[in-house]
Order: sequence, then C-alpha cells, then structure tokens
Amino acid sequence: MEKHFVTIKAIDHVTHDTLRVITEKPGNYSFVPGQATEMAINKNGWQNEKRPFTFTSLPEQDHLEFIIKTYPDHDGATDKLLDMKAGDELILHEVFGDIRYKGEGIFIAGGAGMTPFLCILRDLHEKGQVGNNKMIFANKTTADIILKEELEYLLGDNLVHVLSEEEKEGYVHGMVTRDLLEKQLDGFKGHAYICGPPPMMKAVEEQLAELGLPKSRLVREAW
Repeated sequence: MEKHFVTIKAIDHVTHDTLRVITEKPGNYSFVPGQATEMAINKNGWQNEKRPFTFTSLPEQDHLEFIIKTYPDHDGATDKLLDMKAGDELILHEVFGDIRYKGEGIFIAGGAGMTPFLCILRDLHEKGQVGNNKMIFANKTTADIILKEELEYLLGDNLVHVLSEEEKEGYVHGMVTRDLLEKQLDGFKGHAYICGPPPMMKAVEEQLAELGLPKSRLVREAW
C-alpha cells in the first residue's frame, strides 16, 4: 500500500472542535473534488491508526487542506491531532471516494459531512459554475457550523441551516425532515448529494425515495 509522508504546514481551529490542517502535497498526487484519503499520524503507536478524511483544498493547489472534526472524549486519532503542530508529520494513503459533482442539485450535509461538498463548491466557484446549487446543512448549534461565512458567500440564499439543539431566527429548528426536503425540492430535477452521520443519511435517503427521487440521481459514499 502506497504511503506518503507529509509535513504539517499549519494547523488551527475553525470551530471549537474542528481543525483546519494544511500539509505538503506529494508529487503527482491527484484527486477529484469530493474524494478523500486515509490518514495516520507519524508517531509511535499511531502509524497504523488510519482514518478517512476528505480533501477540502482544490486539486490544482500546491498544498493539501483537511477540515477535521475532533472528538476529545474518544481518546482516538482525532483527539491526538489536537496535540499536533506545524512541522509534525502525517501519513497519507491512496485516494478514494464516490462523491463527485454530477450536475446541479442539492447538497444535504450533517456536521463534518460538509467537507466533500465544500471542496466541490469551492471548485465550482473557481470556475464560475455554482449556479443554482443548494445546500441543507444540519448542525446542533450555530457554534458547530463549519466555515459558515464561506458557505454563505458561496451559496447566498441557497443555503439552509438546520439546528437540532438551538432555536434562532433565520434557522430551521429540528431535523432534516420530509417536509423540509419537499419544500426545497419543489420543481427539482437535479442530483441529491448526501454526506453525514449514518442515521441521518439513512433517514434522508428514505425521505428522498418517498418524494420520488430516483436512485440514479442520488450521490453518496458507498459503504
């Protein structure tokens, strides 16, 4: 299995529990917006603890960027990242992933599940092709929304925030429901892109099927 050892160039918080990690980019390392790699920390005891993370940098950039949600109470790899600093090394493996842009549609994301869509939207913005794409972005509270300002810049009024644990004007309170999807899908002819916690994805897939979206227009990671 091919490995790439890369040095961290910068690491900082974008929310209270989410990191932005910028690394070197290996030569001839290519990916499509929406794809991911498995990453491990190059420190004793952690080299084989691989976790999947999506690229949020663009393929043509000379560095790699990852937006990574941490779980300090899990005592795992993401927790260990909180101790990392510029100059430390990570180990990257092969590129993989079935999420990629197939045409205008609606992106439905939960938490850090927004990362493949962030890369896709950044790429579309660079090409002047964001068009009528929409996003429904589900989080617990406003403090959990990753790169809120950038998403609002990219999508404008085509961004709908859903908060499950906070009621706030201008935000939908609760979960991603069939009623919400039906409202957003009025006259919809495009693709539905889904990424988030498995229970959310399962529920949304079932709701989309009930609303008549054919599987051929559903884009998600294969498990």
